[in-house]
Amino acid sequence: MMKAIRVYQYGGPEQLKLERIPIPQPSSDEVLIRVHTVGVLPYDWKYREGYFKDSRPAIFPYTPGTTFAGTVEKIGRNVHDFYIGQEVFGRSKYGTYAEFTIASREELFPKPSTITFQEAAAIPGSAILAWLTLFRDGELREGEKVLIHGAAGGFGSIAVQLAKWKGAHVIGTSSGRNLDFLSLLGVDTVIDYTSASFENIVQDVDLVVDTVGGDTLERSWSVVKKGGKLLSLVEQPSADKIRMYGLKTVKPFIPYYPEETKIISQTITQMIADRKLRIVISKLVSLETVDEAHKISQQGHGRGRIILKVYDGAQGDND
Repeated sequence: MMKAIRVYQYGGPEQLKLERIPIPQPSSDEVLIRVHTVGVLPYDWKYREGYFKDSRPAIFPYTPGTTFAGTVEKIGRNVHDFYIGQEVFGRSKYGTYAEFTIASREELFPKPSTITFQEAAAIPGSAILAWLTLFRDGELREGEKVLIHGAAGGFGSIAVQLAKWKGAHVIGTSSGRNLDFLSLLGVDTVIDYTSASFENIVQDVDLVVDTVGGDTLERSWSVVKKGGKLLSLVEQPSADKIRMYGLKTVKPFIPYYPEETKIISQTITQMIADRKLRIVISKLVSLETVDEAHKISQQGHGRGRIILKVYDGAQGDND
C-alpha cells in the first residue's frame, strides 16, 4: 500500500484527500517510480476545480499531478533502457501526488547526479514546455524581442532565462515585489503591471508568451509586430484576430515527440548542472499539506515553482 492524494469530485482544495491505496504495477512497457518530488502546476488546481470538464472530464476518483522526479522501483519486461534504482524524471498520466506512480518509458528521462530531485521535478512541466513554446512554436531567434507575461512564476522564470540564453531582448511583466527578482534573472525590461500598462511601453514585439489570459491577452494584440506571434498557455488566441493583426498562425496542441523532448531534456539538465539555468523553488510542501500549495497557486503572483516533496531518502533531496 502507499499514500496518495485522491479527488472524488470537482471543488476546492478540501477535495484533496490523503488515503492509502494499492501500489500500481507497471505493464510490459512501463516503469514503476518511487516518487521523490513533484512539480505542483497551475493545471493541477484548474483540473480539480473543473476548468476542463467539458474537454477533458475527470474520471473519479483520480490522483492529481503529471510531473515527477524519483527512482526506478520496478520495470516492465520490455523496458531495457532503464534500471532499478536509477534516478529519473518525467511525466505520468496516472497521477503523481503519491509515493509511487507509473510512467511509460517514452516519457521518462535519466536524472544526472549533478542536479537535485527538486530541480528535476520542474523540468517536464516547466522547462521543456518553456523551450518548446519559445523556440519551436514561437521560433524565437537571437536579437528578437519577446514579452513574457507572468514572468516571475514557475514557467515564466524559466522562460525568461531561456530567452536570454538565446540572445533575445526579454521584457517581463510581474507585480512590483518581483521586479528586482526578474532583473537578477537577466530580464532587460521589467514592467510592474499594477502601476503601468505594458501596451503603453512595449511595441513591435516579435513574440508574446501569455500565462495570464483574459484582459492581459486581449491587450497584447497591439504590441506584436506584423508577422510576429502571440502564444497563450491558458487560452487559444482568436484566429480572426491573428488574421486581423497580420500575425503568424501556430497550430494548437502540436504533440511533443519523445525523441524531441529527449534531446531538449538533455540540454536543459546540462544547463542546470552548469548553473546557466536556475530553477527557482518558492515553496516545499508535503502530501499532508498539498492543499496549501493549491491555495497558494490559485492566488497567483508567485515566484518560481512550488514543489511537493514526497520522499526524503535520496541524496540531493535536501539541496
